[in-house]
Amino acid sequence: MEKIHVSNEIGSLLRVIIHRPDSGISRISPKRAEELLFDDIVHLPSMQAEHDIFTAVLRSFVGEKHVYETGNLILEALNADKEKKEVTIESILDYEELPPTWKEKLISLPNEQLAKLLITGYDEVEDFIYFDPIPNFIFTRDIAVTINDHVIVTKAAKMARARENLLTRFIFWAHPLFQDAHQKGRVINLNKIEDFPPSRKGETVSIEGGDMMVISKDYLLVGCSERTNQHAIESLKRALFEKNVIDNIVQVNIPSERSFMHIDTLFTMINTNHVAAFKPIIMDGLGSNVIVHKKDGSKPEYPSVEAFFKECIHPDMEFIPVGNGESPYQEREQWTDGCNLVALKPGVALTYDRNPKTEIAFRRFGYQLIHAEEYLGKVRSGEINPAELENTIINLPSNELSRARGGSHCMTCPVQRADI
Repeated sequence: MEKIHVSNEIGSLLRVIIHRPDSGISRISPKRAEELLFDDIVHLPSMQAEHDIFTAVLRSFVGEKHVYETGNLILEALNADKEKKEVTIESILDYEELPPTWKEKLISLPNEQLAKLLITGYDEVEDFIYFDPIPNFIFTRDIAVTINDHVIVTKAAKMARARENLLTRFIFWAHPLFQDAHQKGRVINLNKIEDFPPSRKGETVSIEGGDMMVISKDYLLVGCSERTNQHAIESLKRALFEKNVIDNIVQVNIPSERSFMHIDTLFTMINTNHVAAFKPIIMDGLGSNVIVHKKDGSKPEYPSVEAFFKECIHPDMEFIPVGNGESPYQEREQWTDGCNLVALKPGVALTYDRNPKTEIAFRRFGYQLIHAEEYLGKVRSGEINPAELENTIINLPSNELSRARGGSHCMTCPVQRADI
């Protein structure tokens, strides 16, 4: 049994969950895009082709069998446990307010057909629409977060993501890969009302994975943002401290705005001493501050994320400014995910190929840049060995992917990284 373990943001990626853009995305109309939390309508074949390049880069580092596609995980979970399959179908029908009598129809479908239907909402065989699409499922970072040897199943702020959540709960409940963690009580489901009830003011738990970063085995960063509320942070803190999962919960307060919906839209760590960041908020501390909730009850505060990192993580931490720290470029390139990178190993990270001023900043801090297609060609020819690559930013094609408002960090849910 391969272990579930993530104690940092930059150690060599070993196992990761992704979701290839599915056919449900092609059913989003301009009228319903905002309701479904998708900023634009996209050309699905182009989006899938871009995502396939992203997936190929991931596989070149971690191996094909360690990049898990959600559709395959759901299918394997359906095959593994009939009873849990039935319970999950009942839950989805109940949430979608569809007749309970439809349960037998769904159960009778071949599992491969059912898995696709549960994701896309559409039965291609019968040409029948059961549910709305869930286009944000491509952002697997939000569905769950591994903190040391525990998995947190998150609870999204918006109802448009509820079926993603039900499918995620099913994966971590029924799939053989996660049975050991489940049986040992290492899966914390924030959707269990008995364990995570509303506050006395009626505020429900709302927290997404883009607002959670495991910076080290001792520090979990949690954004208080448009998508993650204070009650969720307090509820999560109580659970993690009681289970001795981590010693410090670092609350990063950011403006509650669509442009900055999660902390990973404002900064991501890419090396032991480097963080890609949006300067006005992360370095200058405009509209932001940091509170460290320590297990001993103390709560030191810092005026900015930069101040916290230099005091608690690495005194020589350097912040690489998106847009090279210049307006209006930093605002433009923050919006197109210039801060949102996923590290494949220390100093090697993925980003979109549409942020030229940020590229200048990366070069200024000693990084080489290579386009993903060129990188893959050189891996195939033997010119590049991923294990030996250092200080490199790999640029992903992003004409369609970037229009969904999420970068490479958003599109990855690591379940195992090497310690550093």
